[in-house]
Amino acid sequence: MLKKVFISIVSIVIFMGCNQSNDYIQRLEDPEMFHGTMKKLTDIIVYDIFSPPVASRVYSYPSIAAYETVRFAHLNKYNTLAGQLNGLKETPSPENENINFNLAALHAFIIVGREFTFSQNKFDEYQDILYKDLLTAGLPKKILKASKIFGEKVAKHILEWADKDLYKQTRTHSKYTILQEEKYWKPTPPDYMDGIEPHWQEIRTMVLDSASQFIPKPPLKFNLEKESNFYKQLIEVYETGISLTEEEMDIAKFWDCNPFVTHHYGHAMFATKKITPGGHWIGITSIACKKSNSTFDESIHAYTNVSISLFDAFISCWDEKWRSILVRPETVINQNLDEEWIPLLQTPPFPEYTSGHSVISRSAAITLTDIFDKNFSFTDTSEVEFGLLARDFKSFKHASEEAAISRLYGGIHYRMAIDEGVIQGENVGKFLIKNMKTLK
Repeated sequence: MLKKVFISIVSIVIFMGCNQSNDYIQRLEDPEMFHGTMKKLTDIIVYDIFSPPVASRVYSYPSIAAYETVRFAHLNKYNTLAGQLNGLKETPSPENENINFNLAALHAFIIVGREFTFSQNKFDEYQDILYKDLLTAGLPKKILKASKIFGEKVAKHILEWADKDLYKQTRTHSKYTILQEEKYWKPTPPDYMDGIEPHWQEIRTMVLDSASQFIPKPPLKFNLEKESNFYKQLIEVYETGISLTEEEMDIAKFWDCNPFVTHHYGHAMFATKKITPGGHWIGITSIACKKSNSTFDESIHAYTNVSISLFDAFISCWDEKWRSILVRPETVINQNLDEEWIPLLQTPPFPEYTSGHSVISRSAAITLTDIFDKNFSFTDTSEVEFGLLARDFKSFKHASEEAAISRLYGGIHYRMAIDEGVIQGENVGKFLIKNMKTLK
């Protein structure tokens, strides 16, 4: 009898031990672990208030580090990005059999993300909790150590590459000097902020040959004569702004994605923080991955492609913004039509042409369509945490079209900036899917 009881106790202990030792494996195979880590990066980007182009950089390099790490577990599935991305050399290979590549990818992502943000303590806290939970779930310390060492090796490689993209050098460049001619961009109400990233076109592209590879056609000539095409587009912005439907207002607010909106009440001022336009498309990527039941590595693959698409699209767009330096509708309307007119959305602090939303949304949509499907319908919940209702889309292209026209409803872009921005984004997106091959 005692012998049977002893055997039963031993069996239970062994069974519990096996379950515990396998628990960490199941957790590391769960793509939610990477989605959660990406969401942590988004939260830190919102907290630290990065501008839209800079945020695209913060998303791209950590994602590439994770991709270049996890692909070693799937060498028959994924190509290296070395030799495909401008200046990226061969990634160091693993030398330890105890590496869990999903864990190593998480570690590489966190290290690079930490270096690109200000609130590094938030990543430290997240990492400590993550690894503590995995150890509690049975993760052997030798696997944690080996995985961290390899993740750090890949992160170091990516950080050294990132260090040469001219970002640091552009931090010391001069601010934009305001040109007095009426056609040129001027700082806009309510804060009249300096122009954001006037030297962003100098940043090294990922896949594009150069920032100026897809220069859109020039904007319409500034002309306030009532029969001119420019004036007609100006009037369209003005009249749209004073006759918005409830649906149009909802669309504009849903796609606002202004990382720092100020509110003034008398002498008091406060600000609200939200995701950037790129952050919105990273959110859509997460939604698409979850709906399609993408695996851990497939999710990293999707994020990496989309973040690279966003990065190059922002450089292409900013190249044109600071070439044409076109004045915003709000400035012209206030000076020539109605000094009391205020756009629904707060005008962002950079030139008008082309529309950043139009460029980056179409580029991201093309990338996502290539990964998933042209008729991939989804419910976009990216803005729910910011108090906005979810919206349904029948495809990524559909979402990008709504994102583009939202800028007219918001009163911050002429139609030409929207239409030409879509074309520009289309060119960037198609070039990337043609010239960057991640899948074998």
